[in-house]
Amino acid sequence: MPLTAPMIAIVEDDESLRPALVGFVRSLGYIGEGFASAEAFLDGDAQSRAACLVSDYQLPGMNGLDLSARMQGTLPVILVTARTERSIDERAEAAGVRCLLRKPFETDALADCIRRALDS
Repeated sequence: MPLTAPMIAIVEDDESLRPALVGFVRSLGYIGEGFASAEAFLDGDAQSRAACLVSDYQLPGMNGLDLSARMQGTLPVILVTARTERSIDERAEAAGVRCLLRKPFETDALADCIRRALDS
């Protein structure tokens, strides 16, 4: 068992949802860090410190699907979206997304996705 908890990066532009998700992952015993955009996440060293990335699909600038593709499998990605188009599922799978959650989602579903992503 690691000495420090895994860091879960949350990329979400919604100013009320982002801190709620960070708080939720912290309540699960992980380290949570929030970022308002994909670019903010990529700017620092977060991608080298993160064990898992939870990203909204719809973001200003680079979207969550493009961010996932950019990770090229170096980091498990959980994608969250309110959109329902079937093409998102197919593109998410092609980009290597580990879990796709539709908003609104149950927190238990997110917790399960995180656990599965960290176990793989």
